[in-house]
Formats: sequence, structure tokens, C-alpha cells
Amino acid sequence: MTDRKRFDFQRHLPSWPFVGAAALLVGGVAGAAIYAGVYNIAADAPHTRTVFWMTESLRDRSIAVRARNITPPPDLASPKRIASGAGLYAEMCSGCHLAPGMEKTEISQGLYPQAPELARELTRPPAEQFWMIKHGIKMTAMPAWGRTHSDPLIWDLVAFIRTLPKMSPAQYEAAIKSAPADHDTMMREMPGMEMKMPGAVTAPDAEARPHGH
Repeated sequence: MTDRKRFDFQRHLPSWPFVGAAALLVGGVAGAAIYAGVYNIAADAPHTRTVFWMTESLRDRSIAVRARNITPPPDLASPKRIASGAGLYAEMCSGCHLAPGMEKTEISQGLYPQAPELARELTRPPAEQFWMIKHGIKMTAMPAWGRTHSDPLIWDLVAFIRTLPKMSPAQYEAAIKSAPADHDTMMREMPGMEMKMPGAVTAPDAEARPHGH
């Protein structure tokens, strides 16, 4: 490569002191804006288009990356899973995500961003639905149900959610009424759920174990 074609970084790019000063300036302006409360965080004041796009893109890519190695169970479409998931959905999800023939609730109308109405269409693959239900999503009011529910129960919920867009209001009501057991009973019957049930007594060795181990 000749001297003529060689790119002179020192000549064409800003110096490190300049880059550092610019970063401090940008950080200072951002910090001042945060401290002054410039951005309205109220749920009844929608994001700007730029902020909305950024948060949506961040959410979608974060979910897709973390769910890509999750494999749905082979019996996801089984009637037993769907029946179990019907009772879970009615108690855990319908207040925000609604159901066929269900009017908007006070909670669903006050959420921002709005919780998707899952009876309208399927927008995500099973693995992503499982991840979202288990881990929740920050700043959306979507809880991490995996803290209190086992993976099999969460897959039951996914199985039912995937049938919702095909259900009429009458079919939904029939599915709820024919659910095999109430919520607490289903949780107690799942292996390992004793540790997650409210009021459960934790084994001494588990209590002593540091978090994350």
C-alpha cells in the first residue's frame, strides 16, 4: 500500500482527548436531563416514536436471542396440556391479555405499553412465549411467573394460549369450566412446587445456600 492510499487515523479522526471530552459532555447532558425529570415516565403519556422504536427493538431482540435454544415439548398440542393451561390463563392472564368475548378490564386499559390481546393472533413462536411467561419483561407489568410456577405449568399455559385465536367466546367459557383443577391444586400436584408455594417451609440447606448457586 502506498503512502498516498494509507489512511492517516491521527489526521482524519478526532483525538482521544476530544473523544473523551465529548463523551463527558454527552454523559453530563443526559445525567442532567434524568435528574431534572425531563422525560415523562407516566403510563398515560406515550413514548416518542424514537423511544418506542428503541424499546420495542430492544425487547424483541432480547427475547429472540434468549429463547433461541429453548425446545418446546413434543406434546405441546395435547388436550391435557391445553385443558390445564385454560385454568391457569383465566386466573393469571385474562385480566391483562383478555379472552374471546371479554370486555376490556380496568387493568388492561391502564397498562402502557398495552398488553397484547392474545385471542386476536399469534405473534410469537412457542419458545419465545415460554421465555416471556417464565422471566417476565421489565417495565411492562409482565411478571416473571417462573418464580412461582414450574416449567411444565408454563408450557401448559403456552399450549392454551396457542389455541386462543381459534376459540369463540362459548368455546373459551367451556374450556375454563372444564379445566381439571383449580390453580392452587395444580401447583401443589406439580413435582417440586412445594418450594414455590406461598408459606412453604424451605429446607435448611436450601436456606443457607447463597443466591445464584
